[in-house]
Amino acid sequence: MKILLVYPHYPDTFWSFRHALKFIGRKASFPPLGLLTVAGMLPGEWEKRLVDMNVRSLTDEELAWADYVFISAMTIQRKSAQEVIARCRQLGVKTVAGGPLFTACHDDFPEVDHLVLGEAELTLPPFLADLRKGGARHLYADDRWADLTSTPIPLWDLIDVRNYAAMNIQYCRGCPFDCEFCDITALFGRRPRSKTREQLIAELESLYARGWRGAIFFVDDNFIGDKGKLKREVLPAMIDWMEKRERPFYFYTEASIDLADDPRLMDLMARAGFEEVFIGIETPYEKSHAESGKVQNRNRDLLASVKCIQRAGLQVHGGFIVGFDSDPPSIFDKQILFIQESGIVTAMVGLLSAIRGTRLHQRMSQEGRLLGEDTGNNTAIDLNFVPRMKPDALIGGYLTILNTIYSPKNYYQRVIRLLREYRPLHLGKFHIQPGYVEALFKSILFLGIIGKERFHFWKLFFWSLMRRPRLFPLAITYAVYGFHFRKVTEKIMGSGLAAVKYFDPSPDA
Repeated sequence: MKILLVYPHYPDTFWSFRHALKFIGRKASFPPLGLLTVAGMLPGEWEKRLVDMNVRSLTDEELAWADYVFISAMTIQRKSAQEVIARCRQLGVKTVAGGPLFTACHDDFPEVDHLVLGEAELTLPPFLADLRKGGARHLYADDRWADLTSTPIPLWDLIDVRNYAAMNIQYCRGCPFDCEFCDITALFGRRPRSKTREQLIAELESLYARGWRGAIFFVDDNFIGDKGKLKREVLPAMIDWMEKRERPFYFYTEASIDLADDPRLMDLMARAGFEEVFIGIETPYEKSHAESGKVQNRNRDLLASVKCIQRAGLQVHGGFIVGFDSDPPSIFDKQILFIQESGIVTAMVGLLSAIRGTRLHQRMSQEGRLLGEDTGNNTAIDLNFVPRMKPDALIGGYLTILNTIYSPKNYYQRVIRLLREYRPLHLGKFHIQPGYVEALFKSILFLGIIGKERFHFWKLFFWSLMRRPRLFPLAITYAVYGFHFRKVTEKIMGSGLAAVKYFDPSPDA
């Protein structure tokens, strides 16, 4: 059997880092971890190839070679996924689809030959068994949650790691919280499930053996869902392995704000090599947390929590949302003030969206306010429900936030504020990788000479060399990130005002 695994194109968005990748000569941020894991579940004797369309284009010859094309995608990759499926149908190649997009929206893809939904540990084996018998069904689903101790190591041999800025690992699934706007509990449940420490170390060893050095992203939606196991077993094992291997990696992940309440957990994460965490701050307005069921963010000083995490040696990246029903007109200024004071350099601000499978989507539908489906782009101006605030005020305020926080002056101020606050236990071993020295010179040319931000670039450049020389590589990294964020912001600004015409706030709408 010949299997071609295809990962559709990911458009230029906040998280694509496409403009930053050009500085280091990489083609994509991360490899397609889901497909690589699925490849590890397929029979060893089958021929397997993988095409990541974010690295290179997909040819008709490759499609014609395959007996089956396996496709996995997220919502934001819908357009590219549809194009791949159409090409397969035209060439008469059978398709097998799974992943978040197809699990949430499988009714939208009747043209796919086989839909293998949910967690592959549960639904892929019966599909493969039926395929061997010659009677595979159209749809496979399972209401249970998978035991991750059966999940294999991803089949890294199918990719060239040199094409990517970072590698990725999944340690756990599920989140103990159930925010109204989030679909994680619908996809993975509220009880955190995780791999064993032995599995995790084996995955780290597999990447080490393939010569990877540098960043690894733990893709878990809430890495600290099971704090006890982390502190008792997993992080101590990671610390031992990292010391034995002379610290070849550094890690980043996603966590909830209650990480700030556990000094020992933060210390262990820093000692294990974690340097960054993405946290859903959402809003500094307490009533909006109450509205959305974001219980972990309530009744706390969010700014103090962020500072606590930074001082523990973990950079905080933040997610922010405007458009809650309870948001006051002052929310835009409050968001700007919080982001600037927190020193959160990577601040992803988005309009609230009702994602299929969430409680918010259900509520908007019941209230007759649902206008369409979510695109999966966290920062796109694509309101898919009727907001309480007038759309022109909401969109205008949102654009003001982006234009303000990603102006060179404010952005570079946040970088310096972070570098003053950030207290890394130890910096990960810096590995000179192909393209990184060139990236420094590119940053000098495009940001320090040609760029409109050159005054702020040189201020950061010399400030970090004089005041925090150990953090100089991080300062340049954030300067490059800023270039990407401004490019994305310019794109959003260009389309922002036109979006208002799609919303009619009149009672008869």
